Amino acid sequence: MSVIKIGTRGSKLALAQTNKVVSLLSELGFKTEVKIIKTKGDAVTDRGLHQIGSYGVFVRELDNAILFGEIDMAVHSMKDIPTYRPDGIITAAILKRDPPYDYMVTNKPMTELSVIGTSSLRRKAQLMRYYRDTKGIEIKSLRGNIDTRLAKLKAGEFEAILLAEAGLVRMNYRENGFRLSANDFVPAPNQGTVAVVCCDSPEIYEAAGLLNDGLSAYDTMMERAVMEEIGGGCFIPQGIYCLRGQLTAEILSLDGSKTERVSAEVNSIEEAREIGQNLKDEAWDLIAEAKAVCGDLK
Repeated sequence: MSVIKIGTRGSKLALAQTNKVVSLLSELGFKTEVKIIKTKGDAVTDRGLHQIGSYGVFVRELDNAILFGEIDMAVHSMKDIPTYRPDGIITAAILKRDPPYDYMVTNKPMTELSVIGTSSLRRKAQLMRYYRDTKGIEIKSLRGNIDTRLAKLKAGEFEAILLAEAGLVRMNYRENGFRLSANDFVPAPNQGTVAVVCCDSPEIYEAAGLLNDGLSAYDTMMERAVMEEIGGGCFIPQGIYCLRGQLTAEILSLDGSKTERVSAEVNSIEEAREIGQNLKDEAWDLIAEAKAVCGDLK
């Protein structure tokens, strides 16, 4: 193999994730070349993800670049990868997981906040649940990359913004604020995980596979199995988190007033799928509500 061509989005966060993969491959003796590819999710920044085509808006163009032979592999935040994967695309490696938690960037304690920014349906629903007995809480829409979001916070548009802690860690940003409990704010499935996907080539697959972290792969694949059974992608406020086989999954109403949740130890993909199917059945009214409302926003 001469040079491995790696595709990525052009955001600072995407490049930081890709540079980590480049560094790890370099340590193993591989030469790499990075190619930046713009995606629909990068081009449209004034609406929430559920309004611009749902899951996969950061992934499809990179998948196509692999299939057309323009690149050998691509680096993604694993939570952005849709459940359906085209033939010829393989998830070859899951890097060691960064912190999967949500992080509230703010200079105030949580009890004193009134205007919080997020565009995630899950985070909004969980915030509304948390503040259900508090008057005057406003959850405002917030899109853009990390720097854009932080700039809006510092400009006074919000008192706090809710982000994935992993993004701050990868960017080496140290912002005032605090980590939120995974019990009250169950993370999005695969949050904090970087995946390397590649073409269906044994040589490329074996190279990428050297970067795989077994424990992270196990937990995130359990989460993904539950997610695949539930379906709905970013149209449904859902948190799914597995740590060393201990799984917590929940589906919320859009306003956070109702929740269906399950906690269990999982030992196989089959068990995770059964949990996902049971949760889907129990929360079908919440899923239908979310799809009806958010589907109309596209």
